[in-house]
Amino acid sequence: MKKEIVGYTSGVFDMFHVGHLNILKQAKKHCDYLIVAVSPDELVFSYKGKKPIMSLEDRMAIIEAIKYVDKVVIQHDRDKIKAYHNYKFDIMFVGDDWKGNPLFEEVEKELIKHGSKIQFFSYTNKVSSTKLRSILKDEIK
Repeated sequence: MKKEIVGYTSGVFDMFHVGHLNILKQAKKHCDYLIVAVSPDELVFSYKGKKPIMSLEDRMAIIEAIKYVDKVVIQHDRDKIKAYHNYKFDIMFVGDDWKGNPLFEEVEKELIKHGSKIQFFSYTNKVSSTKLRSILKDEIK
């Protein structure tokens, strides 16, 4: 019997856009079961210094409605090894804007010890939540 491949990715998913969709769509092509962790406002504020525009509940509801996603969870912290132990994923999917980041280099080394790995996907340059936030600010002025 073929083993089910479990994939995992995480993010804020604020103002859901085609870049988010591309990551989830690509991820699902490489796994049988995709878990998506969504960051709560407090966690986002701790490392970005700003809260998402959309509520956690709304962001999770959108992710749950995406056909590529099998399970949505809250990402309470950024500890990817802890996430691995919680969900036992085979592959973690990350945007390539994080490639070469020391945090993910360490995570990758640790995941390999457990038979898991990181797969980086191309970042969709034409759109981001930061760009959308900037456009909204300009419109409000």
